[in-house]
Amino acid sequence: MISARKNAGKASTCLLVLISVGCFFATYNFLTMVGHGRGRDGPRKLLYQDGAVSFASGSDPSKRFHVALTATDALYSQWQSRIMHYWYTEMRHRPGSDMGGFTRILHSGKPDGLMDEIPTLVVDPLPEGVDKGYIVLNRPWAFVQWLQKADIKEDYILMAEPDHIFVKPLPNLAHGHQPAAFPFFYIKPTDNEKVLRKFFPEEKGPISNIDPIGNSPVIIQKAQLEKIAPTWMNVSLKMKEDVETDKAFGWVLEMYAYAVASALHGVHHNLRKDFMIQPPFDPKTDNTFIIHYTYGCDYSSKGELTYGKIGEWRFDKRSYLRSPPPRNLSLPPPGVPESVATLVKMVNEATASIVGWDEER
Repeated sequence: MISARKNAGKASTCLLVLISVGCFFATYNFLTMVGHGRGRDGPRKLLYQDGAVSFASGSDPSKRFHVALTATDALYSQWQSRIMHYWYTEMRHRPGSDMGGFTRILHSGKPDGLMDEIPTLVVDPLPEGVDKGYIVLNRPWAFVQWLQKADIKEDYILMAEPDHIFVKPLPNLAHGHQPAAFPFFYIKPTDNEKVLRKFFPEEKGPISNIDPIGNSPVIIQKAQLEKIAPTWMNVSLKMKEDVETDKAFGWVLEMYAYAVASALHGVHHNLRKDFMIQPPFDPKTDNTFIIHYTYGCDYSSKGELTYGKIGEWRFDKRSYLRSPPPRNLSLPPPGVPESVATLVKMVNEATASIVGWDEER
């Protein structure tokens, strides 16, 4: 694979071979959109309905963004995607929303049991063994395929994740060529300059040109993402192959790769702390658009946080690796932050409303 210095605007030789020859990948499963998946109830078709989305009154068509998330066919990913899609459908109609269409980019390589519930595009995973057990490495490759094959009507894209819940209608936070992104406190380019210079050479400018972000949540022009995505793919693979970098960045490696790829293309993001919150550390939802429930919420019966120790009351998505959370989860005790209580209430509303929640998919 060619150096990051030379591949800022194009896929590496390795990627071009993978795409053009296809010797390591199956034919794009985009063609399965005609619907050959089967669930427990028989054949399932893909609901990818262009033009079927309704919008809030007064929504400016030029500002609408397509909501896209990457996912697998694992049950753990499925139940989060169902809740996420439920709240998308609830919020997209409301005043202030610039939400357009929705796509779950399924990088398992084959249809699953949610094809007729969530608009889905099936794409190929990386070749076996390439991700080295780091499944998130499939995300940039999934976006590359989606951008090449899908007919995306909107000029902007929101890159989201299954464990996002919209708490209010989301407007387009981007400003023309300046995308909007959430700043993560643990993405620290200036503290990792030695490692990052392997992928962001000095002639590209100071290391501070790399934003402290990941790829999600990000609202970005489709045309910009079409240029960034192949570079993001290549940088991710190169970082994973480099022992020092892999050790330094661990599970956030792909996030650093997106930040580097954007900087290589001269794209800088408007950092929006109000984009999302992450309970239990952010206590309120009144000044945000998305809840990201990546952290476990553990509390005593008195409402005291017991982070790092299983609480008498808890909500942690990792408790539901093999089965979805049951309907009507118990609410947290008094004294717990409003954000945690709101999260559980919104999960409960979604699970109560989604048809066939308890059925195997």
